[in-house]
Amino acid sequence: MRHGKKFNHLGRKAAHRKAMLSNMATSLILHKRITTTLAKAKELKKYVEPLVSRAKEDTTHNRRIAFSYLKNKEAIIALFGEVIAKVGTRPGGYTRIIKTGFRLGDNAEMCIIELVDFNELMLKDAKPTKKTTRRSRRSSGKKDEAAAETKAESTPEAKTEEPKAPEASADSSEGETEEKK
Repeated sequence: MRHGKKFNHLGRKAAHRKAMLSNMATSLILHKRITTTLAKAKELKKYVEPLVSRAKEDTTHNRRIAFSYLKNKEAIIALFGEVIAKVGTRPGGYTRIIKTGFRLGDNAEMCIIELVDFNELMLKDAKPTKKTTRRSRRSSGKKDEAAAETKAESTPEAKTEEPKAPEASADSSEGETEEKK
């Protein structure tokens, strides 16, 4: 039985899956962006993000653990160097998956997985926002009253009052039905 075993096996034996994820993680760290299938990207995200979290603290122990996953010296240098310099301040969510469509041969869903702060186009689109204090929707009563008075003076329709005939007729009709009984 396979109760509680939630990860995707990707149609591979354990050794092949481990080697494939290691190679993909190395490529992602070195190139900052790779194109792959959606299923592989989701598994790669689970594989890479703990490594990036571990790389925030640069110790020999963490480097050895990361090396046991990646098995590539250049990838370790890049991970503990330039990758952490950019994404080290984030509390999590170091990768982004962008769906790109379907592959022609087998119609597999394709996507791009990338490290978040390395996409220059996304960084240009994001406007630098100022930290502002939170404001309520209600404003002070003095301004609202003054605005209402000036609006009433400018529009002649606001000055005329219409009689409330429907309410009065409803009351009178109730009285008539009681008298008939």
